[in-house]
Amino acid sequence: MSVEIKVIDPSVRKQLRQFVLFPELLYKDNPYYVPTLVFDEMSTLDPSSNPASDFCDQELYMAYKDGKPVGRVAAIINRWANEHWKHDEVRFGWFDTIDDREVSAALIAKVEEFGKAHGMTHIVGPLGYTDFDPEGMLVEGFDQQSTMPLIYNHPYYVQHIEALGFKKDADWLEYRIFVPDQMPQKFTRVEEIVKQKYNFKVRPVTRKIIRKENYAQKLFALITDTYKELYEYTILPENLADKYIGFYLKILDLRYITSIENEKGEIVAFGITMPSLADALIKSRGRIFPFGWWHLLKALFIKRSEGAELLLMGARSDVRKTGVTAMVVCDMMRKYKKLGVKWAESNAELEENHSIRNHFDAFERIQHKRRRSYKKEIV
Repeated sequence: MSVEIKVIDPSVRKQLRQFVLFPELLYKDNPYYVPTLVFDEMSTLDPSSNPASDFCDQELYMAYKDGKPVGRVAAIINRWANEHWKHDEVRFGWFDTIDDREVSAALIAKVEEFGKAHGMTHIVGPLGYTDFDPEGMLVEGFDQQSTMPLIYNHPYYVQHIEALGFKKDADWLEYRIFVPDQMPQKFTRVEEIVKQKYNFKVRPVTRKIIRKENYAQKLFALITDTYKELYEYTILPENLADKYIGFYLKILDLRYITSIENEKGEIVAFGITMPSLADALIKSRGRIFPFGWWHLLKALFIKRSEGAELLLMGARSDVRKTGVTAMVVCDMMRKYKKLGVKWAESNAELEENHSIRNHFDAFERIQHKRRRSYKKEIV
């Protein structure tokens, strides 16, 4: 039977839920797949609850064969990113399919059709609405457990996409970094020099600081300053801070956050980590109710994993060359040691972003995953 493609109406909860839960069917026997938080996915894909809909156009598609769901994809046009980077691209994201090239071809064709109708010349992905959404197709590391913020996919996705004429646009690397018994002297020496020369200090983050000092917005501005020149980055307004940063600050164990301030009390560098939630998400299948909340709560605050997920790290552009990131790394590693963390999973780091990748070159680490963004011209 031929592939049938249906447009998903995100305002119809039953339809959206089927779209969000499709990977549960596809990866139910895969030990490396980590479910997403269902309520967060529902919120992200519903334009009425996602502030990114102010500057993004979208359409969601499900593929069916014999009346059964066999694939899904989101078509997204980020108008701000297109304007900033001076291109006309439609993004494909939330791409999942059975091992059937007819299905993957039909899904991508719908994204191209959507893009062409809006005047786009190229299709790129997997990408989300913004850089805070999952991005990049896994091309190496299929036998490694995924993490909450990132995409897992079957190896055959790569063959499907490349058979459709897509070429590499960018690669990200991921590392497992092991916590040392003692900090490398290279870092502690730079740390002391930076403290004395610039009078930077580590400031513990508390709920009171977050609540009373507009901390989420300040951190959000610093993140933008840190990442604004990187691949496909979207410079976002402050009103998105609560969705992208405020959400995590509300649930995180704040001991996993490093904040470096100058004499004026301004945040100049940061590191945001959380205990690994992979096992908790697998047990809960990404659901909060009826008992998923307990698995997540336990993983966050009670019986934490030996692993951590390094979500974000950076420094303000005007102090980036001072060595302040050595302070961030030293503080993070000391916290890891105190909290019983034995290793940290890096977030996806752009292959050409050597400054970030070199932060941990003095530590034992393995590069165990690679993911890729693909691009092709719409004919």
